[in-house]
Amino acid sequence: MINPEVEELLESLYEYEIEDDRYPPEDIVKKGADGAIALKLAELSEEKYKLTEAGIEAGKSVVRRHRLAERLLQDVLAVGPSHIEEDACRFEHVLQAEVDEKVCILLGHPTHCPHGKPIPQGKCCQKAQADLIKEVRPLCDAKPESEGAVAYLATKDNRKVQKLVAMGILIKLSSNLEFKL
Repeated sequence: MINPEVEELLESLYEYEIEDDRYPPEDIVKKGADGAIALKLAELSEEKYKLTEAGIEAGKSVVRRHRLAERLLQDVLAVGPSHIEEDACRFEHVLQAEVDEKVCILLGHPTHCPHGKPIPQGKCCQKAQADLIKEVRPLCDAKPESEGAVAYLATKDNRKVQKLVAMGILIKLSSNLEFKL
């Protein structure tokens, strides 16, 4: 397992080098550089740190976990915008490969984080595209007479949850949608 300091460097290098095609500020690069080089995830070239092929994959994984954590915090846990970034930063170091795949499936394979940045695809996303299955989607996207199960209720207003519960909409309850909300 890669330590959080190295993961932070990989995330920064990936965002700057791969997504933005520029070099990050020097103060960002200093932390974790020795660890990344020792793990052969980064190398020093012309006095600049660059990701190796393994580093690109590791950085992509950290970015994916961070952005999935942001979606989870906002969409499912209804965490306010002022806390999302900090909490997602801690969360990304806890999520392991199998867990981030499950979070992605739960969220319906989101393509972008709350800030509009793309979420790198995982194996589960590629499989879902191949199967043309979207496991979780908003109830408002359901068509009349369609069937499904409620995976979670996400709202900042508890009155809305109470209204849905009063209508018989419960988590994990299979139902036939007779009308559109």
